[in-house]
Amino acid sequence: MPKHRLKDMTFVEFAERIAAERPVILIPLGSQEEQGPICPMGDWMLTEALADRIAEQAGAVVAPTIPFGYADYFRPVPGGIQFRAETFRAVLRDVCDNFLDHGLDRLLVFNGHSGNHPLIDETLRVLRAERGVVVPWVNVWRMIPAELWKSVHGENAVRAQGHGADPMTSVYLHVYPELMRPDLAEAPNPGRTLLGLPTAGLAAVRFKGMDVNVPINVTDHCANGIVSGDPALASAAAGKAFADHIVATTVALVEHLRTVDPRSQGGRP
Repeated sequence: MPKHRLKDMTFVEFAERIAAERPVILIPLGSQEEQGPICPMGDWMLTEALADRIAEQAGAVVAPTIPFGYADYFRPVPGGIQFRAETFRAVLRDVCDNFLDHGLDRLLVFNGHSGNHPLIDETLRVLRAERGVVVPWVNVWRMIPAELWKSVHGENAVRAQGHGADPMTSVYLHVYPELMRPDLAEAPNPGRTLLGLPTAGLAAVRFKGMDVNVPINVTDHCANGIVSGDPALASAAAGKAFADHIVATTVALVEHLRTVDPRSQGGRP
């Protein structure tokens, strides 16, 4: 079996690989942040594990995972490591440029932290304008369709979802059960206030039925890192279903990307 992890290849092996084909390169991104009391903080490990499965099944090459992301709202919790926005943009751009400089333009950013999304968009738009390459990306935990949520959790589908709950708690139970601490389980306890108004997640407070955007920290919203959802609903079986869907969908996307030219800009309507 050919190697699929870039970190495992010698430079000779990689040179032979790119001489034979233009492989799709997966660029996994994650975060080092709290995930509630029972899950380990290194959520980048899940991104890495899923990206590894995808690359192996799709015949792609997976780059080393960038373990740190833009997650400033978790800064008050010790153990998190957050990039500044400008650092994140620079690191992602440098990684992409290193591949592009060698003619490797079939890139796919596999983003395992939702907070990275706006900075990825900004960086890859600039990259397209400057280098003429369209680099797609997927937000891993947003890939799960409503039908799968309902299939896995039934009437509890909405209650199961959130930071500190599913899908990541279930995927942790599936991939890294030995790292979990069920003895530290707590019930969700959101409902704090900021500016005299109730918090609404990590981006807003509520005022007269509308969201008012403010720079919230996780400790403004809850004491135990469970932003929303109930981790007690998580299970290894649900985690397997989520992981299998993410892997299968991304494998299909990789196969499609082999058939298109990322330097084709398309026509104007």
